[in-house]
Amino acid sequence: MPNTSRGPAGPLKRQTDIARAAALIADPSRAGILKCLADGRPLAASALAEEAGIGAATASAHLAKLVEGGLLTVERRGRYRLYRLAGPDVSAALECLAVIAPPLAITSLRQSSRANALHRGRSCYDHLAGRLGVALMTGLLERGALTGHDGVHRPERAVHDRPSSYGRDVHYALTPAGRTLLARLGVDTDALPPRRPAIRYCVDWSEHQHHLAGALGAALTARLFALDWVRRGTAPRVVHLTGPGAQGLERALGVVVAE
Repeated sequence: MPNTSRGPAGPLKRQTDIARAAALIADPSRAGILKCLADGRPLAASALAEEAGIGAATASAHLAKLVEGGLLTVERRGRYRLYRLAGPDVSAALECLAVIAPPLAITSLRQSSRANALHRGRSCYDHLAGRLGVALMTGLLERGALTGHDGVHRPERAVHDRPSSYGRDVHYALTPAGRTLLARLGVDTDALPPRRPAIRYCVDWSEHQHHLAGALGAALTARLFALDWVRRGTAPRVVHLTGPGAQGLERALGVVVAE
């Protein structure tokens, strides 16, 4: 039976089993599977096996462990079983590990191209990161759509903020001008889900600046995909800015993403 006794200070707090979660991620094949799913989209076991470079039976065993450990969820669509991350916190944990992890050895032009593409633009669960995500945040700040900070991560002043995790040191707010600007882009800020914080930010692990997260970040990202201003790449998490998207973002926000 669970221990629900209360002490003088209230309910008994439990410690978290970090070692168990770390052990699930530590296997290279399982880490590869998790990275494939870090953009929030569900994928079938066959696609995950191919991307991780393992056989179907091995992938099935790894997926079962990740589901049992609470890092993945699975749903059935027809005859397919689709897997996805259990939530944005799993993606944030992977991003945090990317900060302290040594780089993988790049042994091919394909690997080099993928690494450069991830730095240029990528998904961070359901919002945009990399130079593209940081440029969007900068554009919103410079246009007066957001207020509260300048978007620059200053480690010497940060108390709680760390790269690749939700920030807590700064509180951004959407301005009336921001509502108007986003409405012109087709983002209805009054329709954001009420149960989710509208504005959050992450400290981008590759740029060490802020990119927009939360319900607003997700809504803006979805709108950019709908406009075909951004497209998903063939590699997991890679997001490309299209020609019309480059023109549209420069016109609307003054955003220019450096190559």
